[in-house]
Amino acid sequence: MAVTQQQIEEWQQKFPLLSEVTHFKPVFWLNPKLQNVADTGEFAVTKQEMQEAEELWQRFAPFLAVAFPETAEAGGIIESPLTEIAGTQKLLEEKYGAEIPGKLFLKCDNALPVAGSIKARGGFYEVLHYAEQLAIENGMITPEDDYSQFASDKFREFFSRYSIGVGSTGNLGLSIGIISSKLGFSVSVYMSADAKAWKKELLRAKGAIVHEFEGDFGEAILEGRQQTKEDPMAYFVDDESSKHLYLGYSTAAFRVKQQLDEMNITVDDEHPLIVYLPCGVGGSPGGITFGLKQIYGDAVHCFFVEPTHSPSVLIGLMTGEKERVCVQDFGIDNMTEGDGLAVGRPSSFASGISEKLISGIYTLEDEELFRLLAVLADGDGIYVEPSAASSLLGPVELAKTDYLAARGLSAENAAHIAWSTGGDLVPENDMREMYRRGKSSLE
Repeated sequence: MAVTQQQIEEWQQKFPLLSEVTHFKPVFWLNPKLQNVADTGEFAVTKQEMQEAEELWQRFAPFLAVAFPETAEAGGIIESPLTEIAGTQKLLEEKYGAEIPGKLFLKCDNALPVAGSIKARGGFYEVLHYAEQLAIENGMITPEDDYSQFASDKFREFFSRYSIGVGSTGNLGLSIGIISSKLGFSVSVYMSADAKAWKKELLRAKGAIVHEFEGDFGEAILEGRQQTKEDPMAYFVDDESSKHLYLGYSTAAFRVKQQLDEMNITVDDEHPLIVYLPCGVGGSPGGITFGLKQIYGDAVHCFFVEPTHSPSVLIGLMTGEKERVCVQDFGIDNMTEGDGLAVGRPSSFASGISEKLISGIYTLEDEELFRLLAVLADGDGIYVEPSAASSLLGPVELAKTDYLAARGLSAENAAHIAWSTGGDLVPENDMREMYRRGKSSLE
């Protein structure tokens, strides 16, 4: 149903911040529907399913170690470092005139093996889940067997009868393309016009079929869903409504807990963990938030970040309309250089859960993405995609609010995690140019 001008005016009256959003102003929104974990009731996913998802990762570790030798040293586990970025924290304080008490960490999903982005968590998981299901149904394997068999010619020949489709702005398509091709599936990636050319080229080099669309992510996913579902031997990875993508992301919480424990970082009612997550359709940050809330309860506080030109989850949650509205309804163009964040409509699956669990959302302008990229590179020598750098502004924005004080929490006791969502596969020349742009903007 089309949104009317009268509805927009009513929402703007009810939610004054919406006027700033529709005028592309950076905002910091606190979620009035945030609930204590004990009060949220049941969701469409459970902690038990998270645990089962982690067990699937463990079963496939022998396959991943064989298929992707770069994971062999870690035993086939695809995981990224959690790194303290004290140099970046100091530079953020200097450049933005902010005081950031507590420690600042970077969750380096830009360095996730094989796919170089957070999408390896959800994308790899969903394809592996589907592959296991097919193999078990056809009597090729049992969960007790050695899954390194999935790397054999016998399995590749079997999977070649099936195809996989996905709509993507970039990184999800890369992750689906890489893992599907490795298993032997025929894979089609439906990409929006704003997806980077190098990502399309890399996908083709990996054996994927890339379909390009002039419109945005919404058009790509619509067409991909339609074409895939017309083929009875095809499976569509649906970023807007996938439970399996969500579960793949959620298992990151188990890994983060282990990393924080190893670093002797306490997370409890008096030592809050604040996590900042770049947000496109909302599935990956939503899944991670859900997972962390299952582990840490109300001691973890999660904030999403979106570009001012693609604030789809913010508008969906602020108005309460979720996936029933898109940014174009509000005259917002959904054009951003935050690759992966150019999403006009939020996930139908993730939004209903995030509505109760996230602490808030902040937005930032595109130029800020490049400045933050340069700050991270100068501060700690880590290079990420512009969209991944967006999480670094979180502690600066939070410091301007009374969020912690209003909850009786000490800023000095907080640990901050900026989640870096991608970057390792970016061509060197492109990264150098993005760094130059950010550096010149800072000066």
